Amino acid sequence: MPPARALFWAATLAGIVFAARSVMTVPPPLPYAVAGMLLYVGILLSGVFVLRLRMFVDAVVRGPSEARGVVLTFDDGPDPEHTREVLDVLDEHDAKATFFVIGKKAEAHPELVKEIVRRGHEVGVHSYGHDRLFALRGTKHVRRDLNRAIVVLEKILGRTPDLWRPPIGHTNPTIARVIDQLELVTVGWSVGARDGIKAAKPAAVLARVSRGLEDGAIVLLHDASERGTHKPAGVIALREILARIKDRNLPVTPLRAWLPTADATDPERAPGG
Repeated sequence: MPPARALFWAATLAGIVFAARSVMTVPPPLPYAVAGMLLYVGILLSGVFVLRLRMFVDAVVRGPSEARGVVLTFDDGPDPEHTREVLDVLDEHDAKATFFVIGKKAEAHPELVKEIVRRGHEVGVHSYGHDRLFALRGTKHVRRDLNRAIVVLEKILGRTPDLWRPPIGHTNPTIARVIDQLELVTVGWSVGARDGIKAAKPAAVLARVSRGLEDGAIVLLHDASERGTHKPAGVIALREILARIKDRNLPVTPLRAWLPTADATDPERAPGG
């Protein structure tokens, strides 16, 4: 069990005991009660916002301990212009990546999704609508959104996708239950380029990614803007990023190559950790 998940359950149990004791005996002073409540809320929110903690969901956030190379992933596409530019650059370097596509964009550009796969890359689910409040939605909304995205990709690819990345990386117990029922593998990242915002600069993206390039790293980039049509800074910096990877003698490894070796003894390797 990930340490953060153990902390969550311990804090939850402590809260139950604390509440029961308060009812059965003398309630604690108000400042102590407020402090305890704020601490619990802080723990809960850290699990929602920081996927790497794996507090609520089992997630692949980096490669296995013996992994060689880095994995490249791209979010928020497909985009008719920028995704193809990314594909061309990846072809130049004989590099394979995983694209987590937004369902409604895939629905609008099915041939581009097929092209991604035809050119040797993996496609995963990034929800249907990329709702920024996804982690605040109820079970029905979450299941409906993910089912809709899965059906879109099933129609395009002729198979059921099994990889997914939550919008903005936010999760909660509701999302965890739904993805478990849908048998989706949650994929996080160890290196975030923060290239999706319009103000991002290619040089800053390159520097940020370069600091995290090491064996087992999963790099999060964007091949499309979440909203609008601006070119993500990661698309501009991609050639330099690939050059840095090559300079460090790190192969670009397909994500799928790391999944079959998943082992529950390594908490960051794969689902079930």
